[in-house]
Amino acid sequence: MAGVTVAVMATGAALAAPVYRHIDAQGNVVYSDRPASGERVELAPISVVDPQEAEGSAGVVSSVSPREMPAPEAAAAYTRFEIASPADGTTLPTGRAGDVQVRLVIQPPLASSDRVQLRVDGEVRQSPMRTQVFAVSGLARGEHQLLAEIVDAQGAVQLATPPVTLYVQRASVNLPANPNRANGSK
Repeated sequence: MAGVTVAVMATGAALAAPVYRHIDAQGNVVYSDRPASGERVELAPISVVDPQEAEGSAGVVSSVSPREMPAPEAAAAYTRFEIASPADGTTLPTGRAGDVQVRLVIQPPLASSDRVQLRVDGEVRQSPMRTQVFAVSGLARGEHQLLAEIVDAQGAVQLATPPVTLYVQRASVNLPANPNRANGSK
């Protein structure tokens, strides 16, 4: 047991070690945990999203049936509504073909009469439905704004997430000849 404790403590210490940056003789940027003639780099905290527990998981049985569960009836009842993934400023590389899965965080759970719709660049991309995950495909190259909205039974917007900016890279037939080809042809 003591060995496990020491291993866990050593791992934590290693994760908290400072990082240094310097340029080697060939002009390459090198990162290390040992100070050389470089500067110390302050790393941003790691983003962590807690997984959502599935209903009825871990052997927990609710004594209240789903029909009897209290549901929030007004937008003010939602304490958290945001796009969890992709993060703001994310770039989709060429290989993703403009396809992305948008995950939402809604707390407390969506009221029975409410639905969520997804807007891409201000246009409704997916009609209102009871989901926290949307699949968006075929986004064109460039910058896009994602926004999710909670709408009531009449279709009125009750609440919106802060917008998330997404950048899409796509291959183009207009690119100049590949400089890596020996003859310079396209």
